[in-house]
Amino acid sequence: MEAIGQAVAEGHAGRSASARRELLDLWATIGVTGDPLHRCTLAHHLADLCEDPAEALTWDLRALDAADALTEQRAQEHHAGLRVAGFHPSLHLNLADDHRRLGSFRAAAEHIEAARRHAPALPDGPYGAMIRTAVDEVAEAITRRDTSRRSTAPGPAA
Repeated sequence: MEAIGQAVAEGHAGRSASARRELLDLWATIGVTGDPLHRCTLAHHLADLCEDPAEALTWDLRALDAADALTEQRAQEHHAGLRVAGFHPSLHLNLADDHRRLGSFRAAAEHIEAARRHAPALPDGPYGAMIRTAVDEVAEAITRRDTSRRSTAPGPAA
């Protein structure tokens, strides 16, 4: 998790290409059957570094798959306050946004509804508010049939 965190910090510092390389190298080490917490975290953040929504969709699906394999016990071994249910609003939000950008509006709407169903698991505070706002933004973009990148989306600007 420390190496993943360092790569994510690299991306947040604007060094997207090197962050992407580091995360891909880590993925090669972790593999598709590795620790679900590591796979979920890495795939979730790697998707944010993808300019191509089809590539982001692949990584976001990997993140959701890993979250579905993650146990509460494993999450809390990493951090006592971590809850798997809290992952799902953001994961479904990202999938909705990927599908929307690809023009797959029905799939996007299904994932935005899943994000809303899981939203009660979000914490109060800035992070929860940010995810709730993004859910509303993506839902509005789906309604408008807008496939453009959101200016508030994480990751590199296209």
